[in-house]
Amino acid sequence: MNALTIKALGFAALLIIATIYVVMSMDIDLTDRVNAIAMGGAIAIAVITAGVVVKYVNQMKTDTATGELMEDNWDGIGERTNELPSGWAYTFLAVFFWSMWYGLIGYPVDQYSQIGEYNEEVIAHKATYEKKFENATPEMLTDMGRSLYFVQCAPCHGNTGDGLSGKAQDLTKRMSKAQILDVIKNGSNQLKYPMGMMPPGMASGQDAEDIAEYIAGGLKGEAPTAYAACTSCHGADSKGNAGMSPDLTGYDEILIKHTLQNGKKGIIGAMPSFKTMITPIQEKALTAYIQSIAQ
Repeated sequence: MNALTIKALGFAALLIIATIYVVMSMDIDLTDRVNAIAMGGAIAIAVITAGVVVKYVNQMKTDTATGELMEDNWDGIGERTNELPSGWAYTFLAVFFWSMWYGLIGYPVDQYSQIGEYNEEVIAHKATYEKKFENATPEMLTDMGRSLYFVQCAPCHGNTGDGLSGKAQDLTKRMSKAQILDVIKNGSNQLKYPMGMMPPGMASGQDAEDIAEYIAGGLKGEAPTAYAACTSCHGADSKGNAGMSPDLTGYDEILIKHTLQNGKKGIIGAMPSFKTMITPIQEKALTAYIQSIAQ
């Protein structure tokens, strides 16, 4: 055993000891498959690195060029037509065939991945979360909703829910006059209510202005005559006709649910769907909090 081999083995041992020390100091659970595989991989890399260094440094000391010298050169440095080292070629082929096997057979058969394990843990956590808070009080729901709002909603709707000066929906009020006029003119079916799309052009001119003014003002006072066209779908009380269409009076649970599940077109871009991110209890919590900040 020459000096180079001894040094390489010493370096590999040092890497292994350092790896073990770091893992132990961080109190990492090695009974977990992923952690155990990562630990084994780190040790294997240290050993392989030492072996490769010894092999190729020794080879550089003893090997001589045998291939034909090519005509092209740069400042006297030329290239010989040596064959690709068999070790590199076989390693490449082994990795290629292994990757094909793993992608087409190994992974589907084993059906294990960190992402899959994470998703299973998330599903289990959501089930525990739903069970824990299934009987939450209104006050508790509002507090939970506040936390959810600041993580998921505040970046676009603002900390106070004002929509960041028109960049997103102002949650402190149901709709602005401009929004209502836009829906009257162009129709809407973004939220996928059972009654279907509100057709465009339900009213125009002064009638549209009167309807928009009435809804934006909180439906206070006497409704304009043209508003009768709205009650046929939204109900005489304007609360959505038992969930068949949007509630115009405020943010009820059905409206929040449809918005979270379907997303919505906005000024700064489309609000994405949150149906895979928000649980039913969290929907109730967000509803409670948004209702608490709406005027």
